[in-house]
Amino acid sequence: MSTSMRLKRFGTKKRPDYRIVVMDSRAKAQGRTLDEVGQYHPLAEKDQQVILKVEKIQDWLAKGAQPSDTVRALLNKNGVTVTRTVQE
Repeated sequence: MSTSMRLKRFGTKKRPDYRIVVMDSRAKAQGRTLDEVGQYHPLAEKDQQVILKVEKIQDWLAKGAQPSDTVRALLNKNGVTVTRTVQE
């Protein structure tokens, strides 16, 4: 099973909140998740926008989970280094 890290939208209309989740890459965008590894609140203050569970993230990356482009950017901004790997 190939897994991916992506954002899952929560919140109300015009007040988005996102969870950074690990999912089966074939699952629907709002489908069942395997694990929740962080949160992203784009409307909060800069120091409170991203909450990460770094140990879980590094564990999933070691297992082969591929972050989406947006999640990769959030992780890199917050000091979690993610190398881009090419899937064949």
